[in-house]
Amino acid sequence: MKFIDEALIEVHAGAGGKGAVSFRREKFIPMGGPDGADGGRGGSIIVIADRNLNTLIDYRYTRIFRARGGEGGRGAQCNGRGAEDVTLRVPVGTTITDRDSGELVADLAADGQEAVLARGGKGGMGNMNFKSSVNRAPRQSTPGEPGENRNLHLELKVLADVGLLGMPNAGKSSLIRSMSSARPKVADYPFTTLQPYLGVVRIDDNRSFVMADIPGLIEGASEGAGLGHQFLRHLSRTSLLLHVIDIAPFDEAYDPVVGARALIAELKKYDPELHAKPRWIVFNKADLLDPAECERRVKACVRRLRWKGPVFVTAALTGQGCRELGFAIMEHNESQRALA
Repeated sequence: MKFIDEALIEVHAGAGGKGAVSFRREKFIPMGGPDGADGGRGGSIIVIADRNLNTLIDYRYTRIFRARGGEGGRGAQCNGRGAEDVTLRVPVGTTITDRDSGELVADLAADGQEAVLARGGKGGMGNMNFKSSVNRAPRQSTPGEPGENRNLHLELKVLADVGLLGMPNAGKSSLIRSMSSARPKVADYPFTTLQPYLGVVRIDDNRSFVMADIPGLIEGASEGAGLGHQFLRHLSRTSLLLHVIDIAPFDEAYDPVVGARALIAELKKYDPELHAKPRWIVFNKADLLDPAECERRVKACVRRLRWKGPVFVTAALTGQGCRELGFAIMEHNESQRALA
């Protein structure tokens, strides 16, 4: 199934039914009085988060959703029937904003969580509601209220504890394959990852965390270079970012430090809050170098980047350093949860 993480839709709730004007007319009851009843409620548009979904593809091609209006009231004090609500199902992690006002309508971060996107109109009042001691034969009623209409922006942000950042071919996909059961595509050319992948990293039977891999970033992503920076939204819910750097690039002219600085600049352009998240550096592909040369390159990169945070050295292909990285992430997540 094609991965779609963004969609624009319109929702139109149903109008309430009109109130009735009616009088009771039966044999031997000369003054039956007003008996016009109320109209029914219009249908609302409701959204529910469903953990069995992982894409917004259903809303890429069907963009307009309408609920029915309520039935009008009738005589003999028979209220009109209310219309059924229309229910939309979206993946867990979907945020919904109003395109006209910019208001956040819903942030569905848990399975089964629901929200009303457009509320149906109330039914109008029939003439029996206007009966009084001075107005025994009212002929007025009210129309039903119109339903709400909205233009909405749906955006899926995957739920993960830790996210992988890096230039194309830094080895992010290999790292998530090595540490979890996720199986993103791995190849020896850039941009093999075209959509986010989630993998569950199990430390033991009762301890695990979710890792997210997104397509690589390059300099100029904010201007649309490469695949752009649209996939960075999927890291907004993470508590930790792993900046994966290729310590042994095939192109000897490529400088990993220059690439790392460019990526950090793109991250800051996209969202200062995302840039401010805790971030660790992971030097990957250590198996392509002898230990002494690997240590020398790592120290040189750390010095040039003026990096003061945690540093890990891994080799996704052989699993070197991956277990230690997993335990460190688990301890970080548990400490964050304890503080919360």
